[in-house]
Amino acid sequence: MPAPLISVETNSELPTHADIVVIGGGIIGTFTAYYLAKRGMKVALVEKGRVGAEQSSRNWGWCRQQNRDARELPLSTKSLDLWEQFAAETGEDTGFRRCGLLYLSNNEKELASWAKWGEFARTVNVKTHMLTAEQAAEHGRVTGKSWKGGVFSPTDGTADPSRAAPAVARAIIKLGGTVHQGCAARGLETEGGRLSAVVTEKGTIRTKLAVLAGGAWASSFCRQYGIRFPQASIRQTILSVSKNAQEIPDALHTDEVSMTRRSDGGITVAISGRGRVDPTLQLLRFAPQFLPMFQRRWRKLAPGGLEGFQSGHEGLGRWRLDQPTPMERMRILDPKADASTVELTYKRAVDLIPMLKTSSVTAAWAGYVDSTPDGVPGIGEIASLPGLVLAAGFSGHGFGIGPGAGHLIADIVCDMTPLVDPRPYHPDRFQSSAWGKVAEF
Repeated sequence: MPAPLISVETNSELPTHADIVVIGGGIIGTFTAYYLAKRGMKVALVEKGRVGAEQSSRNWGWCRQQNRDARELPLSTKSLDLWEQFAAETGEDTGFRRCGLLYLSNNEKELASWAKWGEFARTVNVKTHMLTAEQAAEHGRVTGKSWKGGVFSPTDGTADPSRAAPAVARAIIKLGGTVHQGCAARGLETEGGRLSAVVTEKGTIRTKLAVLAGGAWASSFCRQYGIRFPQASIRQTILSVSKNAQEIPDALHTDEVSMTRRSDGGITVAISGRGRVDPTLQLLRFAPQFLPMFQRRWRKLAPGGLEGFQSGHEGLGRWRLDQPTPMERMRILDPKADASTVELTYKRAVDLIPMLKTSSVTAAWAGYVDSTPDGVPGIGEIASLPGLVLAAGFSGHGFGIGPGAGHLIADIVCDMTPLVDPRPYHPDRFQSSAWGKVAEF
C-alpha cells in the first residue's frame, strides 16, 4: 500500500523557460528548489508522480547526527538547524522536532563502536551521551529489560515523512517557483555540448541548468547520456501500529527493531538494514562495486523477486524524447511490503515493548532505498554534461539531511561558498579506484 502522504496542489501550466529545472519532487529535489527560489532564481520542479510519494514518505523520519558517516556528519549538523529555520521562515509544518534519539544494546562490540564514534563526535562539537547499564535501563524502562548500555543524542530529532516534502513544495510556490506533478522529465537537450533544455511529457523547458534528484531512477536517467553512476536499490519494509502510549520513547533503536512516534500518535516500526535485493539488469551491471557492501550486510539482506525488474527503474534501455518512458508507466514506485518482514517486525516490537500486545498493525508499505557503493550520496556537476548537477544515491540517509543537501546543491549551482565541503560527495569518485572506500564511522 502507499505510505501515508499529504496531498499538495501544484502548478498546471508548464513554463517555456526557467533559470533552472529540478527533476524529482522528493525531499532532496524540493529543498534544492526551495533554496534556489530563495535566491531569486526562476525555478521549475518537475515530478513524474506526486511530491514526496516515493522514498521521501517511506522512511523512519529520523534527522540524526548520531552514528553518521564522517563525510555526512557536517551536512547532518547543518541540516538540523535548517529544519528549524525552514519552519520559522515559511510557517510550514514539516513535523520536525529535536526529541532526541535513544539507542539501546546488549552487544559489547556495538557499544564499543558507539563509544568510538562518540569520541570522534566530540572533536566536531556534536552532543552524544553514552549510557551506563543503569542509565540505559532507566531510559528504556518501557521495555522492562536490562541493557548493557546505550546512547542518547539529545539534539537529534525527527520530522514527519508524510508532510515534509509537500510542505517544502508549498514554500517553493510561495516564493514564485513552480512545481509540476504528473510531469515526467523524459530527457535533456544540449547545444555545443552543454545542457540547453529539459524535455518533459508536457513540453520542453529551455534552461541552461538542471538538477537530477531522481532517487532510485537517477542511474537509469544518467545512462541515457553515457554517464556511469553506480546505484542499487534495496527494497525495505516498514509498518505502523496503533498505540498512543506516551511511555514509548519518541525515537528508539535496538538491533532487533526500531520505532518512531508519529505526529498522529501512532508508531512506525522497522528492522534497521533488513531488506530484499530484487535482481535487475542494472544490479548485475554494478554488482562488482556493490559486492563489498552486500558482504557486510549479508545477515540482513535477502534475495528478492521480479518486482524490481517489473518496476522499470533499473533497466538498461534507451528512451526516446517523443515517446513515454518507464517513468510514465510507473508513476510511483510502490513495491509490496514483504509479508514475512511485517510479521517478524511486529513480533519483535511486541517482544521489545510488551504493552504493544494490545496494538494492531494499521498499515505496511515498502520502498526502494537508492544506494551507492560507499553509502554516501553523489552530489556535483557532471563534467561530461555541463549544466547538469547530480544529487542522488542518498542510501537511506536523504530524508534527515534533505535541507542541508538542498542548500549545498543550491550553493554549487549559484557558485557560492558551500555550506560544507562538497568534495567528499562528488560522483567522480566512483570512476576511480577509491570508489569502495568506506569511512570508519
